[in-house]
Amino acid sequence: MKIVVIGGTGLIGSKLVTLLAEDGHEAIPASPRLGINSLTGEGLDAALDGASVVVDVSNSPKPFAYESGHAFFDPSTRNLQAAEGDAGVGHHVALSIVGTDRLADGGGGYSRAKLEQEQLIQSAPIPYTIVHATQFFEFVQDIVDGFTEGNVVRLPAASFQPIAADDVAAALAKVAVGPPANGIVEIAGPEPFRFEELARRVLEAANDPREVVADPGVRYFESAINERTLLPSDGALLGETRFDDWLRQSTATKAGVA
Repeated sequence: MKIVVIGGTGLIGSKLVTLLAEDGHEAIPASPRLGINSLTGEGLDAALDGASVVVDVSNSPKPFAYESGHAFFDPSTRNLQAAEGDAGVGHHVALSIVGTDRLADGGGGYSRAKLEQEQLIQSAPIPYTIVHATQFFEFVQDIVDGFTEGNVVRLPAASFQPIAADDVAAALAKVAVGPPANGIVEIAGPEPFRFEELARRVLEAANDPREVVADPGVRYFESAINERTLLPSDGALLGETRFDDWLRQSTATKAGVA
């Protein structure tokens, strides 16, 4: 089966291409640096020729703002849909965010752009599956750094259920070769955490002395959230990788590189 992965050279896309190829599929990575650009349409027709499935894991180059998100996701999705229609693609898979609608309602501009992308996919004639994923383990450090003020990490007073990028790629690989759900599939890590709890684990592993504070007034990337906003539903598919195991391996890898 020919499967084109839009954003196929990024964190998730590169892992997905490898998994699909190992399973015997013709997995085509697509990205601007490979001459395939969903934003401009460059190279799409040739890349999608003969494809059965398109998996879109691309992202706005400037996330967390509505204007930049909309300026990327709207034309990119429309260009993909046009090329998919011409090529006879039978399944459009898109990676999105658990709680997109809740985050958008809370004022998150980026989430509103993602929600509009989902609505475009849902209204098109091409069969689809939207995969809602929780935050990745790989971005927890970025969250800690992004919410740091001086020597204090001030985080939302809420829970989330992050997932390893490897598990995201594995879930997407199964979805890509399966029948379209024509709906949303949720994936998450195996266990929920409070933001401050996970931040302290990350800082402790790095011998980082920053203080961690849970603040109910802190927004999550522009969005007001509550305890349930970022958590998956009871029917979510859960990854196998536990955060502590991932953190130990990640810490050991960094130490080996250093």
